[in-house]
Amino acid sequence: MTQQLVVIGNGMAGMKAVEELLAAAPEKFSITVFGAEPYGNYNRIMLSPVLCGEKSIEDIIINDRQWYQDNHITLHAGPDKAVVDIDRQRKVVTAKDGTEAHYDRLLIATGSNPFILPIPGNDLEGVIAFRDIYDVNKMLSYSETKQHAVVLGGGLLGLEAANGLAQRGMHVTVVHSNEVLLNRQLDGTAGHLLQLELEKRGVHFKMPAKTQALIDNGEGHVSGVQFADGSELTCDLFVMAIGVRPNMKLAESAGIHCERGIVVSDTLQTYDPSVYAVGECIQHRGDTFGLVAPLFEQAKVCANHLSGHGVAEYKTLPSATKLKVTGINLFSLGDFLGDEECEIIRFSDPSASVYKKLVIKNHCIVGVVLYGDTKDGAWYQSLLEQRTNIEDMRELLIFGQAYFQTELVQTELAGEVG
Repeated sequence: MTQQLVVIGNGMAGMKAVEELLAAAPEKFSITVFGAEPYGNYNRIMLSPVLCGEKSIEDIIINDRQWYQDNHITLHAGPDKAVVDIDRQRKVVTAKDGTEAHYDRLLIATGSNPFILPIPGNDLEGVIAFRDIYDVNKMLSYSETKQHAVVLGGGLLGLEAANGLAQRGMHVTVVHSNEVLLNRQLDGTAGHLLQLELEKRGVHFKMPAKTQALIDNGEGHVSGVQFADGSELTCDLFVMAIGVRPNMKLAESAGIHCERGIVVSDTLQTYDPSVYAVGECIQHRGDTFGLVAPLFEQAKVCANHLSGHGVAEYKTLPSATKLKVTGINLFSLGDFLGDEECEIIRFSDPSASVYKKLVIKNHCIVGVVLYGDTKDGAWYQSLLEQRTNIEDMRELLIFGQAYFQTELVQTELAGEVG
């Protein structure tokens, strides 16, 4: 008899799990999906190219509504279809409009919520996050009629939002609490090169800075930003991009064990054996997640167990950081700062805006920063993940895989001739 699988969340992690499940055991489940947005599944990480005009909303749709029909999946999509209750005794979920669905297995993929800075004025009109199509459409609307945008956060999302708004013609200032952009992924040298490039593109910076309050124009709309140093910036649009928090409220209300996120095992199973969870909503071995690579790996492991194969285990590996801004190439992985026990190998060519940094510990790569030339990122990542002993390649390592292999061949040929 066909079992019932209900998926709460129509985002990338949940639908990747469904895709993997359909490939492994297409007849095992009758699948019902609930999503709070009125769309099919779309590529959330490609919202930045939509904002700057390189892609349209249609370009980033992964699975349109026809795909759900073709795969016999019942899709409930839209604000009224957001699930508001999980009854674990009856194994029934209920949406805001009263729609119910029974499950034998439940997959929670509710993603994350943007962190909103708790300052006066954070509820004014013109104050938004950068998380979904609604946010992008709002930013596009403002760019057509307004002039000054302030983006809070010098991380990946903040810089992508700032670049997109600048491309749309707005005067954009990025406010960051650290003196280094992408300070969780880049060291000072790479961060400075990135800042110089973005300044060439018309993005302005105020950093380090502490935001104190947002100013009301008297009609409930933001008109400025106040800082702890007493300075102010004119602001028509204020974008908060300072991180996310796992969206675990629904799971908590159902009595599912949560800490910083929905706690799952190596099989992506919660403390309730009928309930699985994947994506930004989960906590696995103390870690939470925000990049797509681990989310997709979680989806594969989850589908492996839902399909009945039950052999895969999820293991957290270092995830590489990349910035989705055309013409800016950067790559960061692992412990990019190192400690007193680490050796640092660097290559710098400021005139070409190229910077490379390898962090070595116990004869293995433990961290990588590449700016300007990132073609060897995958090679370095492989060496890091496999904990390859790099002693024999240390002198040539910083120059990349192609150079190392060329030198190796030449050395071998010279040995044969000798």
